[in-house]
Amino acid sequence: MSGHRQSSSRRPSVVLASCQQLPNSDGDDDGLVEALARAGVDARWLPWDDPTIHDADAVILRATWDYPERLAEFIDWTKSVHRLINSPAMVQWNHDKGYMLDLERAGIPIVPTAVFAPGDHVTIPDGEVVVKPAVAGGSRGAARFIEPAGALAHSALLHRDGHRVLVQPFDPLITAGETALVYLAGERSHAFSKGPMLPQPGESGELDESGLYLVEKLTPALPPESFWALGDAVMKAAAHAVGVVPSDLLYARVDLVGTAEAGPKLLEFEAIEPSLGWRQIAAATDRGMAMDRFAAATAAALAGH
Repeated sequence: MSGHRQSSSRRPSVVLASCQQLPNSDGDDDGLVEALARAGVDARWLPWDDPTIHDADAVILRATWDYPERLAEFIDWTKSVHRLINSPAMVQWNHDKGYMLDLERAGIPIVPTAVFAPGDHVTIPDGEVVVKPAVAGGSRGAARFIEPAGALAHSALLHRDGHRVLVQPFDPLITAGETALVYLAGERSHAFSKGPMLPQPGESGELDESGLYLVEKLTPALPPESFWALGDAVMKAAAHAVGVVPSDLLYARVDLVGTAEAGPKLLEFEAIEPSLGWRQIAAATDRGMAMDRFAAATAAALAGH
């Protein structure tokens, strides 16, 4: 598209895509615009549905957290953007948590997962379970159940609203929280812990004031090598699923549960708009260096196309 061809005298421009409810994200990405400027890239925030977003050389998905409620519109929009980072193919594959089954087939150890489309007969395993929509953000719509009747009723409500449903056994290790591994341009960057988000059975979680996600308690983390090794394998399998290599992904987050003794399992892989936990990098200098790596990878991607 000639209208977006860069000249040697013009700095490339990107938009960090957000949503109307949180036009500048939730504050965790504060500093990215400045990091991109240091890398020679002009950046600004805009909601993804702002028509002027198409004027940029590229759009980076960062806080498009209302898309589950506007899914068809959002998917169409991703295909209309001149250059979307991460790619429309990744969005198409990663937006529905059924991708977990693809990763399991690729040999990734996952939290056991069953997927049921509307009209399917839902089966609930023995013991405590988690039922959630296959397309959702911020843990909205996820609930824990001890009795099968409650799990089936929640599944029926999700099916009624057109959702595919995921059913997973509740892993007691999740009460210790999740470990989030952050990758930038396919390389290990940093990690943080997410406190348990699912409320007790029969209770509702606390939503952020935007209503887009459950409130999280985040802390810095230093995962064992076994966690990073699984994260590396997940990155390779996920990239392969859409025909790219890990370095083609500007960012991704791999969420694991488990312990060093029991071994980790994949809970979720996010490459559309995950929080990257910049504020959980304890030292400001290290945080700035990580953001600079993000910015340098962005500049390199723009220069390569």
